[in-house]
Amino acid sequence: MDTEPDRTISAPPADSPPVSPSVSPPGAPQQDGYPVGASAVLAERRLHTLKYGDLFGVFDQNGNILSGPGIADGLYYLDTRHLSSQSLTICGKPPILLSATLRENNATLSCDLTNPDMEVAGRTLDHDLLHLRRTLFLRDQVSYERLQVRNYDVATHTVVVEFTFHADFADLFEARGTARSRRGTLLPPEVGADTVTLAYDGLDDRRRTTRLRFSPEPDRLTATSARFTLTMEPGQRQLIHIETASDPAAAPDRGVAEAFLHAMVEARRALRVSSGRAAAIASSNEIFNEAIRRCICDIYMLVTEKPDGPYPYAGVPWYSTAFGRDALITAMQTLWLDPTIAHGVLGYLARHQAETVDPVADAEPGKILHEVRHGEMAELGEVPFRHYYGSVDSTPLFVMLASDYLERTGDVASVARWWPNIERAIVWINESGDRDGDGFVEYGRRNENGLANQGWKDSHDSIFHDDGTLAEGPIALCEVQGYVYAAKRGAAAIARRIGHTAFAERMTTEADALRVGFNTAFWIEELGTYAIALDGAKRPCRVRSSNAGHLLLSGIVPADRAARIVGGLMSRTFFSGWGIRTIPAGEARYNPMAYHNGSVWPHDNALMAMGMARYGHKDEAARIFGGLFDASLYSDLRRLPELFCGFARQRGEGPVRYPVACSPQAWAAATLPALLQATLGLRFDPFTVTVHFERPRLPPFLDEVTLYNLAVGGARVTVHLQRVGTEVALNVIERVGPIKVQLTS
Repeated sequence: MDTEPDRTISAPPADSPPVSPSVSPPGAPQQDGYPVGASAVLAERRLHTLKYGDLFGVFDQNGNILSGPGIADGLYYLDTRHLSSQSLTICGKPPILLSATLRENNATLSCDLTNPDMEVAGRTLDHDLLHLRRTLFLRDQVSYERLQVRNYDVATHTVVVEFTFHADFADLFEARGTARSRRGTLLPPEVGADTVTLAYDGLDDRRRTTRLRFSPEPDRLTATSARFTLTMEPGQRQLIHIETASDPAAAPDRGVAEAFLHAMVEARRALRVSSGRAAAIASSNEIFNEAIRRCICDIYMLVTEKPDGPYPYAGVPWYSTAFGRDALITAMQTLWLDPTIAHGVLGYLARHQAETVDPVADAEPGKILHEVRHGEMAELGEVPFRHYYGSVDSTPLFVMLASDYLERTGDVASVARWWPNIERAIVWINESGDRDGDGFVEYGRRNENGLANQGWKDSHDSIFHDDGTLAEGPIALCEVQGYVYAAKRGAAAIARRIGHTAFAERMTTEADALRVGFNTAFWIEELGTYAIALDGAKRPCRVRSSNAGHLLLSGIVPADRAARIVGGLMSRTFFSGWGIRTIPAGEARYNPMAYHNGSVWPHDNALMAMGMARYGHKDEAARIFGGLFDASLYSDLRRLPELFCGFARQRGEGPVRYPVACSPQAWAAATLPALLQATLGLRFDPFTVTVHFERPRLPPFLDEVTLYNLAVGGARVTVHLQRVGTEVALNVIERVGPIKVQLTS
């Protein structure tokens, strides 16, 4: 057995790849000392991500896990990197990449490789005679890999295939660039005939373990490598299987090759069952069909099953965990497709609603969760995100979603079960959320290590005055007041449904008062929009922003002002041609490469378009739809990223990438489906079992759309929509149950 001495480390061992703080590019999000780093090398590399539950992996084109300065590839489980490097060589040389393909349903990554020119047994083996195919996928807490090697030469060849590997057990925050003064203890590796077990005792008194199993048994196995000698006759192929378990106790109790096949079948079946819940979309545009299938597959890859139901994790790689705001917005965007996602989100967040005051976690009774982390640094309090409540908007969004869910499904029983959580959320809004009693909800962190800005634009420099001076808190964001307005109206609707009439009347009165007060305090007549925020001195931050576009979704804006806001958002300073910028050109801190101050975020645009459609501005919503669909044409796998730079669209060129954008990201994946709903004016009435299409529009790139299995009230319908001039004609293809379809021109 090969072993290494027990060591307590403050840096990785000398014989392992280094874990280096990443260098952030211009515009990289700093998020108050917790950077998402990227070096030039990282920005130029093409990466593939796989996710299943709480396990995710970041691999390069060859299927390797690379390590080094600015690189944070790896196999991560519960915010710990359980495999920090893994590479494949043949006769001591890296194989040549032919292609890498991520299966459309995200289930498997396949990498096709071939041999370079190399010396084998004293003679030259020409390139392209051996084909190597790596197939990788994740299931539960295990990463599975199968390597198939096939000899296409007319002669027999004996070659050496070697895998090298290492596990540094870095915390996710450490891997992405946050420095640590000390770490726990790497335990001596345990090496058997076909198994290597690597372990780490953290400072949080938890042992984290990685176990690698190989089949067939390697010729030589050490703590860092597995070597196989393969002799292949012409046309012969041989297989090598590798199983990497981040939780060995949960790994299957069967042979490695058998476990690979069984887990692959189960993983594909699970994805098929979960995505099968959603309504299906097909159109006359095959490229759009590819893009929308990618959206659906990404959403369900990011969904993680919780005791409460499906919960969409925010994004891979950096946000593969439960976030409140992200999940709530994703659930809103997908509510028409699959209401079970909203049910799972509401149940999980209700169960984790804050019950006490905890300044370290920015928690107050009734407040809804921002983020959950499970890594060593969170457990030790080195980062404050173990159970963190530092978002000002999650609480009103929770109530909004509960109301929308009831309106979509008629599920009175579930909403009644969450009613105590809704009441506590309203109490937080009116008391702890309103720090100075002025009727507006403000934020200001109670933990100096928490997020300074606690709206969706949570960069340190995202809220500022028109001269560029950063706003000082407590800060009242404009869109949050809209969310509160919608939450109170939604709470009133729920209360009426379950018999709390007095509460409903109080909520209606409070919502009406907020509408008046908000439109007085935030509106900036000369800008034709609302201030992005009020600072702690109640001075309006006279800055145009996409935040004001979210107000359209809430209904707090008078119709005449809505038209002015829409006109501004669609102007050249805001609309880049690909989408609406977070901050328009001309503002003091405008920078098209900044994370929140000039970039384009798909989900931001989706919420604005949904609001525009609410106020009847369908043509503008369709224009946003067109810009973002066009952007997807230039994106890898037709996948809209978390964000891209806000440079103006140039003829024949795609949008400028943002180097550390998560992809896939849940609310970005849900953007195209949400835009389709917005332009079609699609809504549901479960109490009359009716599907409504209100003044539907189809953008120029869609002549026809078929929506399969739109479900409401236990019935379902399939409809075909076709653009006829500026109008849309509708035909019912299939109807199951007593369901009605209504089109309003």
